[in-house]
Amino acid sequence: MSGKRSGAQARRGAAHGPLPLTLDIERVLGVAARQPVRAEFRFDPESPSAVCVEFLVEGGPRASWRIGRDLLRQGLSSMSGLGSVRMWPSSAGERAAAWLQLASGDMAALFELPAPPLAAWLDRTYRLVPAGSEFTGVDWDAAVRGGG
Repeated sequence: MSGKRSGAQARRGAAHGPLPLTLDIERVLGVAARQPVRAEFRFDPESPSAVCVEFLVEGGPRASWRIGRDLLRQGLSSMSGLGSVRMWPSSAGERAAAWLQLASGDMAALFELPAPPLAAWLDRTYRLVPAGSEFTGVDWDAAVRGGG
C-alpha cells in the first residue's frame, strides 16, 4: 500500500467489540512475485464463531470472507482448515508469519500474514467471548423454527 505505515494498525471500533485489526499483508503470486494487500479483520461478539476479513488491493475491488475464529487461532501454530479456507504457520524467514489460503471455485489465493499482531488481536476476541461459550444464550428452538 502507499506510504510508510506500520504492518498493523488498530482503528476505533464499536464499543462492544475489539478494535478492527488492519494488516498490510502480501498475496503470493509466484516464487518472486508478491502483491501488497490490506486486510481488515472484524469481530462481532454477537456472532463470535467467525471473523469477517475484508481484503483490498489498492485500486482494485474489495473481497470479504468469513473465517472461523478457531481456524485462525489454530492456524498460527499448526495446519488448520479444510477445503476453501486453510491456514498454517510459516517455517521460512526470520519473522513470525502464517500462510492463509482461500479458494472459491477454480480460483485460489495465498496470503502471507504477520502472526504477532493477529495473535494479539485474536486473544482480545477470546477475552470478550471465551472459547466454548460462542453459542451460550442461543435460543435453539427459535433457530430451528427459523425465528432466531
